[in-house]
Amino acid sequence: MNWSTVSRNVGYALLVDALFMFFSVLIALFDPADTALGPLSVSFLLTFIVGVFPFIFVRKTTLLSLREAYVIITLSWLLSFIFGMLPYALWGGPFTVVNAWFESVSGFTTTGATVLADVESLPKALLFWRSSTHFIGGLGVVVFLLLLIPESSPMRIRLTNMELSALSKGGYHARSNKTIYIFTYVYLGLVVSSFLLYMLAGMGPFDAINHAFSVSATGGFSTKNISIAGFDSLPITLITMVYMFLASIHFGMLWMVLVTRSLKPLKNEVLRLYTGYLVLVSIIAGVILKIDGLSATWGDAILDGSFSMLSYASTTGLAITDNAGYPFFVSMLMMLVGTVCGMAGSTTGGLKSDRLLILIKSIRAHIIQSLNPSSVTELKLHGTNLQMKDVYPQVLYVALYVFVWMVSVILVLMSGVDTNNAIMATLSSIGNVGPSVGELGTFGNFGLQPSFAKLIYTLDMFMGRVEIYPVLSVIGMMLAPRKRI
Repeated sequence: MNWSTVSRNVGYALLVDALFMFFSVLIALFDPADTALGPLSVSFLLTFIVGVFPFIFVRKTTLLSLREAYVIITLSWLLSFIFGMLPYALWGGPFTVVNAWFESVSGFTTTGATVLADVESLPKALLFWRSSTHFIGGLGVVVFLLLLIPESSPMRIRLTNMELSALSKGGYHARSNKTIYIFTYVYLGLVVSSFLLYMLAGMGPFDAINHAFSVSATGGFSTKNISIAGFDSLPITLITMVYMFLASIHFGMLWMVLVTRSLKPLKNEVLRLYTGYLVLVSIIAGVILKIDGLSATWGDAILDGSFSMLSYASTTGLAITDNAGYPFFVSMLMMLVGTVCGMAGSTTGGLKSDRLLILIKSIRAHIIQSLNPSSVTELKLHGTNLQMKDVYPQVLYVALYVFVWMVSVILVLMSGVDTNNAIMATLSSIGNVGPSVGELGTFGNFGLQPSFAKLIYTLDMFMGRVEIYPVLSVIGMMLAPRKRI
């Protein structure tokens, strides 16, 4: 293992974290009463020193092995979590060490679950740092690193291929070394445009930038205790819905729409599947909410149902209603869409609609093959024939995802959490949805959950964000260091 290569590249990621801590320090300087100035200043200095250290004392190299690439990806995330928790832990209040860790992991993985009962009690600088972790994590800690590595570097190409799954690079044409730039341009475009629209809709600049970070990263952290409902504004609600949807579809597709100035790239079967089931469950939820008297009018019912389903399907977790009192069937629909989620190549978590479509096509092909053994059934996605080597990893990932979730449920149950919360909270954590249902729903928080359960939730958040394989690969290397991977 070449630790020089690893340390320099992880240092890039920490310097990005330090940069946003510095921005948070500047916000605190403008408000003499901001109690986060000290904690953020100390956190910035520590993060900057550790991040810049390898560039001073470690020799530069462009060589990168498969082992080192996996370690860079995993350590970049883990060290961002650790240094990202410092501002919370040093500030104190409700932030015990475990709570600070939870809030940091939830932010960077764009999960959006929180331990806070009173978000509005946090100083502005700390709120900005909290939202900044969404911004950094939405694009990806490693993606920021890749933007700094020279385009021609073989190291950059290898890390690009490992950080982005094969699913996220399908469906549009771009050279591998351009993929990172495309994702970055679209992501920044979403952040800037949503910020401007929020301002036009009546949000103040501070609330607007925080929610722009959150909605573009499909994160869920808000500056209000009751999320988007705290603004009581239909324009703000509609803007949030539009951007939750945009951020949950393939960024390459959005790029092609802009470049070609045509809606033709949107003629995509994964997008049709995602949009189709989203519309269906939204209508069902709206009808049930109206019949049960939880929404005053049919318009409110459809809006509440649509926002809730879109929030969970996009794994954003923002809210305009408290889902703690929702009927059981509506809650189950929310968790279902929060398991499948949006499209690969977006900032959403979960299994992704792409894998659902591949799974459906595979099952259909197998049934046809069983009924007609002599027939030849082709699997196609985006107009391209899929081989077994393309299908197998996706089906295996679904099985692995379910297995990790089941093990997590058992571990959380062992910590003393009741069955319903254990099942739903682990599902929302590994899917990076954030809020669960019931007492851990949209207006609830994870503050009273046992410490061991919180640690399991954060492990699920991390594995869901990096799509499990990098974590398992690093664990495998640790257990069998001499084996060639």
